[in-house]
Amino acid sequence: MKFRFFCAVLALPMGLAAQTGAVQPAALLPDAPAPQISGSFVSAPLVELAQAATPQAPAAPSSSSSSSSSSSSAAQSAEPQTSQSQDGSEAEDARRKREIAEQEKQRVLGIVPEFNLVSSGQAAPIGPKEKFNLFFHSAFDPFQFALAGIDSGIEQAENTYPEWHQGFTGFAKRYGASYADSFDGNLWGNAILPSVLHQDPRYFRIGTGTFKHRLMLSMLSTVRCKGDNGKWEPNYSNVLGNIIGGAVSNIYYPSSQRGVGLTFERGLTVTAEGTFGAFLEEFYPDYMKWKQHRHDRKVAAAAAKQP
Repeated sequence: MKFRFFCAVLALPMGLAAQTGAVQPAALLPDAPAPQISGSFVSAPLVELAQAATPQAPAAPSSSSSSSSSSSSAAQSAEPQTSQSQDGSEAEDARRKREIAEQEKQRVLGIVPEFNLVSSGQAAPIGPKEKFNLFFHSAFDPFQFALAGIDSGIEQAENTYPEWHQGFTGFAKRYGASYADSFDGNLWGNAILPSVLHQDPRYFRIGTGTFKHRLMLSMLSTVRCKGDNGKWEPNYSNVLGNIIGGAVSNIYYPSSQRGVGLTFERGLTVTAEGTFGAFLEEFYPDYMKWKQHRHDRKVAAAAAKQP
């Protein structure tokens, strides 16, 4: 349309000049007034007549209306993307909650909590809220209180930390120290530091491969973990958490059991002991599967013997 309008404007002087060139002398047209031509310009009445006869191009839309229409179209195109992103985040949250709910039901021998075990080897990343929830579920599980009671009972029988003496008072001190050791180490190693350092405190079970390969990777889990980005990295959270827990224990242990050397010794000892827990998390499901398969075979054999 703009091109046609431009051509019409260019053709206008040519058309008018052709009309002026076709004017006859006054003798041939006595009743017609001679057109007044001055140089290359035509008279005002002819210009007005040509302007009236020339078709006008439609007015271009204003910048405000075009910008408003473009903004509205952009908003309309952004709405589906926003809704899709919201649906994706809601689905991810639902998946994460479902996985955590399943993890909080995991136990070894039906007693020992294994809430930080990812059996499938793959799971949605968790945030600080989920990390603290897993910690609190494990720290206040009845098994932890029972384990502290067993540990303190053994120490009482062996008269560990003689400064605490015997009797109920000595047992209470040993019980409190045993539970505090577990609570402090897990708080720092499974909740606080993983949230700050963006590391995943869970154990991702391998489940396949040779026994040697799986054993090696399970033992390395105490010093190797997944980050929140899904990549493997040094397990600073676990090692530093155990050392911090050992440092906190200087507050309530007898004076003979305090010091920098003992702090690092306790922290690194707990880190090494974590390999046994990783071993159970890796191979206990295999034992349960073998046990179930054995039970099924016995049932099938007994059914085959019946007439």
